[in-house]
Amino acid sequence: MQFPKQAPAQVPLPARYTGTAIALHWLIALLLLGQFAFGLMLEDIPRGTPERSYYVNLHKSSGIVIGLLILLRLGWRLTHKPPPLPASMPSWQRRAARVSHVALYVCMLAMPLSGYLASNFSKHGVKFFNVVRWAPWGPDDKALYAFFNGAHHLFALLLAVLVAIHVLAVAKHTLVDRDRLLLRMWPWRGAPAVDTSFKPPVETR
Repeated sequence: MQFPKQAPAQVPLPARYTGTAIALHWLIALLLLGQFAFGLMLEDIPRGTPERSYYVNLHKSSGIVIGLLILLRLGWRLTHKPPPLPASMPSWQRRAARVSHVALYVCMLAMPLSGYLASNFSKHGVKFFNVVRWAPWGPDDKALYAFFNGAHHLFALLLAVLVAIHVLAVAKHTLVDRDRLLLRMWPWRGAPAVDTSFKPPVETR
């Protein structure tokens, strides 16, 4: 005996972040990725050469711009409530998500700030995009420069680890949980997923 097929259930789309939050998220993500690559490239340029000075100032300048964008993103986040997490998410995952987001913001702010501070405890200061020189407001102190420069590298490493964990968590929600969490921050809103599993009705007669 054949039973009529049930209509496939439509999985509701999750609530999304605002368009501004989404745009800032992906813009900052791409800029940070480029800044990481830029920083690694600097290690191959010999110290004391004009080329290194030129590229170091580009790295400093772009870091300052990214830092300002991160402040804008944080201000938008604090004044606009984020969409709720899926109801199916366990409480420990909710807590982990909150902690990881706070840690990401701390590292994203501390990394450009420590780099800026290091520049101001060096005689070189910052030559903004190699056009306008910002004279250092601090003394030429090798110990303070080493401290803040070391903090800059440490926060960069911590941020890279946190971003990797963030990406793995998104992959888990997308491929394993299939709760469509990524759509909260994805620029394009996809069509609702269709549950293709078929459970025939139980015959009661």
